[in-house]
Amino acid sequence: MGSNKKDSDLKKKASVLLGAAFIMATSAIGPGFLTQTAAFTEQYKADFAFVILFSILLALGAQLNVWRVIGVSGLRGQDIANKVLPGLGYFLAILVALGGLAFNIGNIGGASLGINALLGIDMNVAAVISGIIGVLIFLSKDAGPVMDKFTKILGMLMIIVVGYVTFTSKPPVGEALLRSISPENPGALLFPTITLLGGTVGGYITFAGGHRLIDAGIAGKENLDQITRSSLTGILVATIMRVLLFLAILGVVSKGLALDPTNPAASAFQHGAGTIGYKFFGIVLWSAGITSVIGAAFTSVSFLKTLHPLIGKYEKYVICSFIIASTLIMVLVGSPAKLLILAGSLNGLILPVTLGTMLLASKRKDIIGDYKHPTWLLLFGIVIVLVAGYSGILSLRNMANLIPR
Repeated sequence: MGSNKKDSDLKKKASVLLGAAFIMATSAIGPGFLTQTAAFTEQYKADFAFVILFSILLALGAQLNVWRVIGVSGLRGQDIANKVLPGLGYFLAILVALGGLAFNIGNIGGASLGINALLGIDMNVAAVISGIIGVLIFLSKDAGPVMDKFTKILGMLMIIVVGYVTFTSKPPVGEALLRSISPENPGALLFPTITLLGGTVGGYITFAGGHRLIDAGIAGKENLDQITRSSLTGILVATIMRVLLFLAILGVVSKGLALDPTNPAASAFQHGAGTIGYKFFGIVLWSAGITSVIGAAFTSVSFLKTLHPLIGKYEKYVICSFIIASTLIMVLVGSPAKLLILAGSLNGLILPVTLGTMLLASKRKDIIGDYKHPTWLLLFGIVIVLVAGYSGILSLRNMANLIPR
C-alpha cells in the first residue's frame, strides 16, 4: 500500500514538473510571437536564424537563473524582491500584473482570431468562447493539474501542426544553419533580437513555471536537479516550436512569396500548406492564445498574492476575474494597439529589474541558505541584464513616442 502511494506521489510530482515546463514554454509562444516571427522572417530571411539562436541562448540564461533562485528559496519572485529591497516586490507585482493584463487582451484577441480562422465564427463571440474556456479551467476542482494537462496537450499539438507545415514548405535548412552562426548583415539584427527577448522572457513569462512549482510544493535545495530539468524541458519545448515556426515561414518567403502584412503568419501557413495550412494556423493561433491567457492570468495573480491575503484566499476567483476583464476589454474596446505596444515596452523595462533582483538574491544566504549559485550562471545573467537594460532604454523611447504632444 505504501509503495502504491509513493508511486502515485512520484507520478504526480513528475506531472507537475512537466506541466510547469509547458506553462513556461506556451507562455513564451503567444499570438504576438507568431506574428513577430513571420514578419521578421520575411524581412531578414535566413539571417533571422541568428536571432532565433541568440534569443534562445539569452532565454536559457534568464530562465535557469530565475528558476534556480525561486526553486531553492521556495519564495515567489515578489517576495524575493521584497527581501532584496523592501517595497520592490510590491512595485514589481503591480508592474507585472499590469503588463500581464495588457498582454492578456492581445492573447484573447489572438485566440479569437484562431477560432475565426478555423470555424469562421464572429470575432467577439470567439473571444467570449475563449474567455469562458479559460475561466472553466480555473473553476475546476483540481485547477492546477487541469492547467498542466491542458498546456501539455496544446503545446504538443502546436509542435505537431507547425512541424507538418515546416515539412510541406521545404525550407532551406542548410542555409538557415549557416546563417545562424554567420549572418550576412549582423548589424541589422539588434532590433529583432531585443524585440524577441522581451517577448520570450520579459514580464511574467520568466516566473510562470517557477511559481507553478511553488504552488505545488516543489521547492528547496533537495529538489534542485528536478527544478533545473523542468526549466530545461520548458526551454527545449519553446525552442523546438520557435525553430519549426521559423523554418515553416522561411520555406515560404525563400520562394519569393509575399506575406499578407495584416496577418503575416496566417498567409505563411496558407502559402506553405494551402487551405488546410490556413486551418492549421487557426489551431496554432488559438492554442498559442489560450495557453498564454492561462499562463498570464495565473502568473500575474500569483504576483498579486503579496498585496493582500484575500487575493491568496480567493485566488481562483481573482484569476477568473482577470480573464473576464481581459475578455470584456477585448470585446468592448477591440485590440488597443497602443496598449499592447505599452505592454511590450513594460516587458522591456521589467526584465532587467526582475533578473537583476534574482542575481542579487543568489548571493543572499537569508534567501537561498547554503546553496552556491554557479559563477558562470551569475555572469551569464549579468550579460543578459545589460542586454535587457539596453532594450529597456529603447522601450522608454517607444513609450515617449506614445505620449500625445
